[in-house]
Amino acid sequence: MSLRLIALNPDLQRLRDEGYELEIRSNYLLVHSVPYVNSRREVARGTLVSEMNMASPGVLDRPNTHQIYFVGEHPCNPDGSELVQIKNGTTTYQLGDNLVANHYFSNKPKSGAYENYYEKVTSYVRVISNQAKAIDPAADARTWKTVDSIEEESVFLYEDTASSRAGIQAIAARLKHQRIAIVGLGGTGAYVLDLVAKTHVTEIHLYDGDRYRQHNAFRSPGAASRGMLERRLSKVAYWVEVYSAMRTGIVPHEVMINETNVAELYGYDFVFVCVDKGEVRQLIVNALERQSTRFVDVGMGINLTDDRSQLWGTCRVTTSTPETRLLATARIPKVDRDDEVYGSNIQIADLNCLNATLAVMKWKRLSEFYINDRAEYDSTYNVNLNQLTNEEGGS
Repeated sequence: MSLRLIALNPDLQRLRDEGYELEIRSNYLLVHSVPYVNSRREVARGTLVSEMNMASPGVLDRPNTHQIYFVGEHPCNPDGSELVQIKNGTTTYQLGDNLVANHYFSNKPKSGAYENYYEKVTSYVRVISNQAKAIDPAADARTWKTVDSIEEESVFLYEDTASSRAGIQAIAARLKHQRIAIVGLGGTGAYVLDLVAKTHVTEIHLYDGDRYRQHNAFRSPGAASRGMLERRLSKVAYWVEVYSAMRTGIVPHEVMINETNVAELYGYDFVFVCVDKGEVRQLIVNALERQSTRFVDVGMGINLTDDRSQLWGTCRVTTSTPETRLLATARIPKVDRDDEVYGSNIQIADLNCLNATLAVMKWKRLSEFYINDRAEYDSTYNVNLNQLTNEEGGS
């Protein structure tokens, strides 16, 4: 991927052709062996690390920012004083699993933005290395050495530049080795898939035995075409086809969970329970509670007002971990509601999306992607009050 990316982009190829040591790692562009002066007035060599802004898979756009990271000591003037004109921040920048920078520089061009990565790299090299040349005229970042880029395994079919642009590759990688199961691919379950599919989890297992029907298109992500609906695919087959365009690791299970196969849910790192049948929910919950598996159960109760002119109701996310088992069990519905309104199965895309978002954010907090300052095991969003209520307990 790295050699191909360089070959596809004239500004990177020009840097390579002129002798710069280029490497692509964790979706960052690295330029090694940049000479600089340290505080002891010695000529040392460091590494520039730039984001990569993609216009399309494999093709770079103009740089997203005029700023750049640096691995090494802070560059200095020939007298050993810091090169303050580029100084912006100094701390530990964990950019990826195997990529840590020490400084963040700012060198804005007169035009306000760099036109390409050749201009950005050579501008920073010139500012930093000119100080080294004052001590050693032979100091040059163009070493003509070839760097073997680290080809990192990824579930994505193209680079995750969203994480690298934001500088959160190392945080995103915390989800990398998880195997996730989603049971039920109705409105909420489909939105759970949409959000989880855009993380680095290794596998996403989908469980549902229903077909993807016309009404599903109005309460799930994206826009299904008429032709797609006419194919009468199962929900699982439909969503595997959709998300396989972006990533690998989507594993289909065209079955409903029952007593004979519920044990298939054992061993996952996390399970999203998105079913609307109380009997099936209890079967799954009871089975997972006997394991160490962490899971969330989601639910919606949307009702018509008495005059049938408006809607009201709630979205619920209940989290069950070994520490919250008893508390969560008391919150998870054990039977179906038998009133006529619930039987009409009112679901609205925005509320399905919200329900899924709350569930996925809770999973990410448990996975240390987000800070988890509240130990809530149950969250309920009330539509008419626009209010989120949390019940805390466990640890």
